[in-house]
Amino acid sequence: RLEDKKMNAHLQPTGSAYFIAKENQEIERHTLSVLVDNEPGILARVVGLFSARGYNIESLTVSETEHGRRLSRITVVVIATPKTLVQIKLQLERLVPVHRVHDLTAEGNYVERELALIKVAGKGEARAETLRLTDALNAKIVDATTEHFIVEITGKTAKIDQFISLMKPLGLVEICHTGVAAMNRGPQGL
Repeated sequence: RLEDKKMNAHLQPTGSAYFIAKENQEIERHTLSVLVDNEPGILARVVGLFSARGYNIESLTVSETEHGRRLSRITVVVIATPKTLVQIKLQLERLVPVHRVHDLTAEGNYVERELALIKVAGKGEARAETLRLTDALNAKIVDATTEHFIVEITGKTAKIDQFISLMKPLGLVEICHTGVAAMNRGPQGL
């Protein structure tokens, strides 16, 4: 049993598996940008790498970045210990159609954004408050009836989470997130 062991550790969820993280190994959130060939099955191979090893993916987005060269960017947000993060990056780099793996969080100078559509139902004072908060957080009403709004908001994940928590008492009905899109700053590309 885990309690019988004389180690200072605790269980951390990683999707369908658990791993033991020593307390001096902090769990960190990292945004990885992976440049791959745009070919059938590459996304399944990358996701398969994560799921086979029990690594958790918090967010995943894929888009073609250079049509002429048939390259795509996969942006993966993972939560892992530093040791696990090194393993993830090494294993991603070994996949044949992977050209480069950048840990944008470690490199430090990057822009990260997410988009969410949020449906809020409400009338009267709740409706007025929804409009006020939407304006205050630079969100945009993209659909409205007399009974609901659909709000579009972009920004860092923390901003979107804040907006969602503000909408809960006002009649939050449904949320649809994209994944995180991230790009390093400066003139150089991936």
